[in-house]
Amino acid sequence: MNSSGKMTNSGLQMSRRIRRTPFTDKAESHGVSGFTVVNHTLLPKGYQKTIEEDYWHLREHVQIWDVACQRQVEIVGPDAAKLIQMLTPRDLRSLRVGQCFYVPIIDDNAGMINDPVLLKLANTKFWLSVADSDLLLWAKGLAVGFGLDVEIFEPDVSPLAVQGPKAEALMTDIFGNQILDIPFFGFKAIPMFGNDQVIARSGYSKQGGFEIYLHGSHFGNELWDLIWKAGQSHNIWPGSPNLIERIEGGLMSYGNEFNISNNPLECGFEHLCCFTDEISYIGKDALKKILLSGPAKKICGIKFGGPKTSACTVPYKVFSESMEIIGEITSAIYSPRLATNVGLGMLKSKYTEIGQAVLVSTSPGKYLDGAVSKLPFDEGS
Repeated sequence: MNSSGKMTNSGLQMSRRIRRTPFTDKAESHGVSGFTVVNHTLLPKGYQKTIEEDYWHLREHVQIWDVACQRQVEIVGPDAAKLIQMLTPRDLRSLRVGQCFYVPIIDDNAGMINDPVLLKLANTKFWLSVADSDLLLWAKGLAVGFGLDVEIFEPDVSPLAVQGPKAEALMTDIFGNQILDIPFFGFKAIPMFGNDQVIARSGYSKQGGFEIYLHGSHFGNELWDLIWKAGQSHNIWPGSPNLIERIEGGLMSYGNEFNISNNPLECGFEHLCCFTDEISYIGKDALKKILLSGPAKKICGIKFGGPKTSACTVPYKVFSESMEIIGEITSAIYSPRLATNVGLGMLKSKYTEIGQAVLVSTSPGKYLDGAVSKLPFDEGS
């Protein structure tokens, strides 16, 4: 770091093409050890702790995460609800104001464009909280092509996450008991910094927590400091999505576990897809054909032996016992809680039964015994 505390050796060549967030200064001041880029925006990847130390802390205490890379696509106007339904095979008729839905977004060939969280702020106003994808351009193209009466843009909204089993106690200390009224995958608008700040009970972990959708990037330092101060009595750490916890929890990563070449049925999202005539969406005919024939491959969990694996930067090939290549693992790590290597990957469908024996190749000529596991992983899977 330089004398001002700004990271100068993050491994990234910084320019205007990579956006800082309202919380990047705070992440740097707390000793962030590196960044990745999501939605053209910095995402901290760790602080001055090992991944296992960070994992155990997340499971036992509370962390503050800069996840402002989850950019919002705001769709507002008389035809907003119509366009939102066109984007996803999930039936949105039951979605109420104040609710969040996890929604697969597909193209005309049923390819996965993204898997955002959808927030319904009003009957004519929605946010799509986007993983790593240029979804805004797809939505704009459909709106223009179909002549829909909507506005589509990226608002000045940046999520800051509070994650871990002590998150509720910390947030209650700040906002009072009204926090307790927010259900899982629900949100509430709470006045703060001169705006209604959306606070959702959600996050990219299985440990429970909240995401504060900060409206007004110039309040970034003030919000971070507020949470950090209140978190001292709860043993708060700065953190980021933890790879061990993510894989154990079966949380998929767009661009890793799946991309536009995959469809929702391969990704395990069949329960989020409507095939009746009651709703229409882009890609429905293509998706129905895949349903009839069955997906050629499916995402699954895999446990495998051998020495402790580090995060795989190149996918591990997966073989059947007869040495047929049947797929690959795209995210993997050693789980200290389960005392085994765990991974997420896409395998040919006939090899995805729980308990199916497989061989995992972590390097050329090296094959480790493994087995398909249920998701999320647990001691008995």
